[in-house]
Amino acid sequence: MAEETKKRVVVVGAGVIGASIAFELQRRGLEVTLIDKGEPGRGTSFGNMASIALDFAAGSGPSTWKKIPGWLLDPEGPVWLRPSYAARMLPWFLRFLAAGRPSRLREIEDAGMSLSLRALGDLREMLQAIGASELMTQEGCLAIYETEAEFAADRGHLAMMQRYGLEFEVLSNGAIQYYEPALSSAIAKAVLLPDNKSIRDPYGLVVKLADAAIAAGAAFVSCAVRNIERKGDGTLVVLLDDGRRIEAGSVVLAAGVHTRFLAAKLGEPIPLETERGYHTQIMKPGISMRYSVIWPHRAFMVTPTAGGIRVGGNVELAGLDAAPDFRRPRVLVRHAQRVLPGLKVEEATEWMGHRPALPDTIPIISPSSKLPGVFYATGHGHLGLTYAATTARLIGDMVSGAKPSVDMTPFRIDRY
Repeated sequence: MAEETKKRVVVVGAGVIGASIAFELQRRGLEVTLIDKGEPGRGTSFGNMASIALDFAAGSGPSTWKKIPGWLLDPEGPVWLRPSYAARMLPWFLRFLAAGRPSRLREIEDAGMSLSLRALGDLREMLQAIGASELMTQEGCLAIYETEAEFAADRGHLAMMQRYGLEFEVLSNGAIQYYEPALSSAIAKAVLLPDNKSIRDPYGLVVKLADAAIAAGAAFVSCAVRNIERKGDGTLVVLLDDGRRIEAGSVVLAAGVHTRFLAAKLGEPIPLETERGYHTQIMKPGISMRYSVIWPHRAFMVTPTAGGIRVGGNVELAGLDAAPDFRRPRVLVRHAQRVLPGLKVEEATEWMGHRPALPDTIPIISPSSKLPGVFYATGHGHLGLTYAATTARLIGDMVSGAKPSVDMTPFRIDRY
């Protein structure tokens, strides 16, 4: 393999994960080509909830199986499975439940928190490096509980945060409105998460990352990737849908849920599903907010971002091809108006995107088990923005041959 080809890295996917990796690799002196079938940041990263959520939460626990019937039967619940997709979801669901066994749960929490505990520092450093520190808010997040019973049901999560040393403060009554006057006085409890910052413009962040990588010498190609091959001398060849062939020493697959199609072609299928998420972006909300707000019982957030207020979250399991069901975000807006009584919905747009979800909640950040020189960075679920800078550093270490500062065993692709 020629020396110049050896230094070339192709990054497939220009969402927040791929753009962060492209920037990190380019500033390490590698020659990066960033590829996406669309423009940077126009996929799932465009509509995320702008949250830096350090309080990692495993998706499944020992009693999760008891909740599933209620989730599936409640059209306004936090999880909605379309009946037409149920059979295809069964293998994924069985793995999801298995990940909630007590012994496995602690391993998953340890792995997730090994990323969370360095995520804020890594993200701050990356923002500073691209001259965009102002994109991160100074304020944190408020987790709200409408009743004492809701708060009691979340004590296990608070205990987990305490175990890993995350800061939080329990608030009651008037103290809640002191931090966020727009919140209803009927809320029984809130938990202030001071380090759960948010991003003022998540789409703008991805654009800035891609632009910074390109300014440093990276190339951007707008085309779908068909496959990856390996020549006899070890050179990797990325085959594009338009017939072009790009040779490289390394390839990073960071195309979100679409990564599963390329992985299958490489002989290492992964149980990567789409958790469809919705948001409503309200440009004339009638209120102002300093803090982002999460309601754990209803599994959604309200975040001041992108010049307005964004209401989103929840999970719909319906695959990649089903049409959006915009009843979902309207339910979330009604819930939001319950706890933010002054919230108006004027100049609003609705959006749906595909979170790449693995059944054990933690991402794949790993070299390929089949094809040397190929690396994966996918399956970040709800934490793509949170883990973007940390994932970029870890992939940078792997590609350059350095030892990552995190034990990467839990994130390997062949753990299934």
